[in-house]
Amino acid sequence: MTDEGSDDATADEATVLVVDDEEGLADLYAIWLRDRYSVETAYDGEAALDALDEDVDVVLLDRQMPGVSGDDVLETARERGLDCRVAMVTAVEPELDIVDLGFDDYLRKPVDRETLLETVDRLLRRSTYDDAIQEYFAAARKHALLAESNDLNVTDTEEFDELEARLAELRDRLDDVVGGLDDEDYEVLFRQFSAEDGDDE
Repeated sequence: MTDEGSDDATADEATVLVVDDEEGLADLYAIWLRDRYSVETAYDGEAALDALDEDVDVVLLDRQMPGVSGDDVLETARERGLDCRVAMVTAVEPELDIVDLGFDDYLRKPVDRETLLETVDRLLRRSTYDDAIQEYFAAARKHALLAESNDLNVTDTEEFDELEARLAELRDRLDDVVGGLDDEDYEVLFRQFSAEDGDDE
C-alpha cells in the first residue's frame, strides 16, 4: 500500500538500513518498513559497516551493541562521507556526548510503527534540503533532547552553551533557504525559532 504520488516515488526508491543486535526487534522494524522502502538489516556493528554504502538513504541505528557500537558505526559513516540520514533508535538516555554525534534524529525505545515510519519519511524529505537546514534540524533535535534531560546540570555546561551558539549561527544562515521547506518542516522550523526567541527574552 502506498500514499500519495510524488512521495511514493521517493519512498519506493529509498533504501533503509536497520541496525540492532536484538534480531527480533530489527526484523520487526524491517517488517514495518518493507511496504514503503527497500530494507536491509544488520545485527551488529560489523555487519552494518559492511552494508553501509552510497545506496543507503536512511539508517536506523541502535547505540548499544557489543563490539562495534552504534556510535562507532555513525562515526565511520560520516568519515566515509556517506550522505545518508541517521536516526539513533536506542534505550540510551541522551547525555552531553550526543553533541558531537552526527545523527539527524534520536528515538527512545520502545518505538511504535507509526513513529518509525514518520521518522523515515521525515528524514528522506530532509535529505532533499540544503545542508544548512539539515544541520539546523540535527542541532535543534540535540538541543531539545538535552533541554528535556533528567540531568538538570546539562544546560549549565560549556557544551550546551556552544550548541546554542551553533543553533543561533545556523539560524542566521537559513534566511535564504527556507523557501524550499514543505509545510510540516516549515512549521517545525518556525516553532523552533519562536521557542529560541522566547528563551532570549
